[in-house]
Amino acid sequence: MAFGRGAKMDGRRPSSPSSSMCTTTTVVVFVALCMVGAWMMTSSTVFPVEPTSNKKSEPIEVSTSNKKTEVKDQRAEVGFGETDEAAKSGSVSSEKFEDTDNNDNVPDESHSNRDAPEEEKFPENAMEKPVEMAEEKEPPKEKEDSKDSFDDANGKSEGQSAKEGGESGDEEEKSGERKDKETTTDNDVEKSDAEKKEDQEGKSEDDATEQPQIEEKVEESGEKEPAAKANEAAESKNEKEAQAASKSSGDEITYSWKLCNSSAVTDYIPCLDNEKAIKKLHSTKHYEHRERHCPAEPPTCLVPLPEGYKRPIEWPKSRDKVWYSNVPHTKLAEYKGHQNWVKVSGDHLLFPGGGTQFKNGALHYIDTIQQALPDIAWGKRSRVILDVGCGVASFGGYMFDRDVLTMSFAPKDEHEAQVQFALERGIPAISAVMGTKRLPYPSRVFDVIHCARCRVPWHIEGGKLLLELNRLLRPGGYFVWSATPVYQKLPEDVEIWNAISSLTKSMCWKMVKKTKDTLNQVGMAIYQKPMDNNCYEKRSEDSPPLCKETDDADAAWNVPLQACIPKLPIGPSVRGSKWPEMWPQRLEKTPFWIDGSRVGVYGKPANEDFEADYAHWKRVVSKSYVNGMGIDWSKVRNVMDMRAVYGGFAAALRDQKVWVMNIVPIDSPDTLPIVYERGLFGMYHDWCESFSTYPRTYDLLHADHLFSKLKKRCKLLGVFAEVDRILRPEGKLIVRDDAETISELESMAKSLQWEVRMTYARGKEGLLCVQKTTWRPKEIEASM
Repeated sequence: MAFGRGAKMDGRRPSSPSSSMCTTTTVVVFVALCMVGAWMMTSSTVFPVEPTSNKKSEPIEVSTSNKKTEVKDQRAEVGFGETDEAAKSGSVSSEKFEDTDNNDNVPDESHSNRDAPEEEKFPENAMEKPVEMAEEKEPPKEKEDSKDSFDDANGKSEGQSAKEGGESGDEEEKSGERKDKETTTDNDVEKSDAEKKEDQEGKSEDDATEQPQIEEKVEESGEKEPAAKANEAAESKNEKEAQAASKSSGDEITYSWKLCNSSAVTDYIPCLDNEKAIKKLHSTKHYEHRERHCPAEPPTCLVPLPEGYKRPIEWPKSRDKVWYSNVPHTKLAEYKGHQNWVKVSGDHLLFPGGGTQFKNGALHYIDTIQQALPDIAWGKRSRVILDVGCGVASFGGYMFDRDVLTMSFAPKDEHEAQVQFALERGIPAISAVMGTKRLPYPSRVFDVIHCARCRVPWHIEGGKLLLELNRLLRPGGYFVWSATPVYQKLPEDVEIWNAISSLTKSMCWKMVKKTKDTLNQVGMAIYQKPMDNNCYEKRSEDSPPLCKETDDADAAWNVPLQACIPKLPIGPSVRGSKWPEMWPQRLEKTPFWIDGSRVGVYGKPANEDFEADYAHWKRVVSKSYVNGMGIDWSKVRNVMDMRAVYGGFAAALRDQKVWVMNIVPIDSPDTLPIVYERGLFGMYHDWCESFSTYPRTYDLLHADHLFSKLKKRCKLLGVFAEVDRILRPEGKLIVRDDAETISELESMAKSLQWEVRMTYARGKEGLLCVQKTTWRPKEIEASM
């Protein structure tokens, strides 16, 4: 008898139907669990977080979802000089700029222990590998109540922990909260004990109190995803118009970069080398051809590198010599070699520290000024100086030895590359000329203005150019004029001296010293601006006239020069009515004219705004930028803060051997006078245009919530091409912005073959650090 399949075999009992069903169910469940596990492994990465004092260690998930969230801009307006009520009507609630500690009485130094955000706690070697930007799986749910936490840029809360999805349902029920998503570069490195303690304290505070909403809130229409897609489509269209760009896959965009086709070649400055615009000028009498004439559309091409370009020599050696291949120009050595400006020696350009008026060295010349006028007090009373017609800026370069910061400028003219030499040496300088427009600085900010044979005709046309210096000079500040009319008796010199003497007297400038240096055989005259309006009111003639009340002395972007004198401030609480604190106390102390009766940029009382901003940047710089990103600061000298507010970022870098150019964008609250009051410097600029500097002149660019605002006015591709032009090869760009903008910038950086050093996301906010390489495209753009 044949046995059928399923009968007894080898003594086994046939399987029952229920047993078979159990086996099948078990197999299905097992396979399902395997599939779920595989899906989870491929879709997310889980990093452990240091345990808090109250809870067990819980995972933070890094999502790979491609969803983006529409973000709404609510830029704060500055309220200095307004009433609280009026200023608040156009500014962000003060709750959005609170530091992460609610105790306002805690001293500043304790800020370092307050709920520091995760990116500020990472150890250095945890920031070296690039990590893809994590974005949200779903729009975050808004909390009803808030914790007062510090806003690190335009109302965005740095320490915020918004509720989001991404954890399992069981863990949500157990913990009763959700976590922000984060990315780090290395989860295997343990934090120091101090960092762990700060993590624990920060987590404890988060558990105990509520947090505020980020200022750039998600659109409340409920249709967040379609809005984001529409916005993304519009931006993609703009990028295609700016440059040949095509969709590849998903949200990725391919950028087609080309080399710039300009006669300036490696030294191309778009707004100063616009040959078409310059040819159309009706006159060059007032140096109009040396002023800014920007193209209608910002260039999206890349500037080529000089042949044989090398990493610049590090400061302080760079003050004395640079690589010839980096700045291959010899005209200045030929014209000014006998004056010790610059010499060629093998592979290097040497800078002996001389100048037209100080052939025997800048330091001797600087000390001669101090000896002639001890009240000038370099590095104490006098901290921020403007050097007009600076040459190769040796004067400013040696002023660092006296703890003085010098803003040097000179035109891009036949004295080839003088400003480029200065920047290559690690000395601050910009390309500019005194022509028909005001210089891009606020009024009454420079402690001293210096001119050593700067070739500026101060006495012509009613003294319009000297009156511009009067606008910039702080009440009680000094003008040091070292030129041949001071000490030579040639007919032309005597005529100029008489004209200047008459002009300065009518401007109420007092000549406090006239002297001659026996070593250099040159003379100088030192004038002082008055501290009040008494002299102006006693003049027999109103010439030069006082400026009209409607003339804003601080308006400086594309404003024509005015041949008038702004009245000096009246009242003990008005900026300029008294001299700032001595250096270095003025760096940290809140300026006397900023008090609680006015509203700051972020919506808090102005003095609290200032203090919170400084505490924030001290924490960020020390924990993240200096000790957490793997940046070798010995190789960083020239730094730019592309969107400075109170200058807190620059102030926090004081202990580094760097200088920082603080840029206040023209559409931002005017906080630049505060930067100068602190003993720092900077200028106004529109980032939809090219900056007035040579290519490859900055080692590090920092942009805090700049790009997301710019893309509402101009195309980011042109702005990023400008970033590439300014930044030196191996230089770093650090961006803090919303996650969507960070993702766009990361794509552009990768298309330029830059190295992505770090990306970081927390909710809707992100951080990006990239390093420029020496890559250049082969193709040259077509001539226009």
